Amino acid sequence: MEHAILKAGCAIGAGICMGIGAIGPGIGEGIAVSKALEGMARQPETTGTLRTNMIMGCAIAETTGLYSLLISFLILFAVN
Repeated sequence: MEHAILKAGCAIGAGICMGIGAIGPGIGEGIAVSKALEGMARQPETTGTLRTNMIMGCAIAETTGLYSLLISFLILFAVN
């Protein structure tokens, strides 16, 4: 019985970890793309620079989502 409770707790914890860990990058990347598109619309000559910086920023923001995925897998499969 205690093993089933442990597994249920791990599943709930992993779900919460991914739920919270995926919200931040989603919001952050959405804001970054929105502002980059606004900048491109205002000054089309800076499109290349803005696009490069936006992609780099989105890649960095996405790492928090990947870290939460890693932690979720550790919670699910490393805990016995």
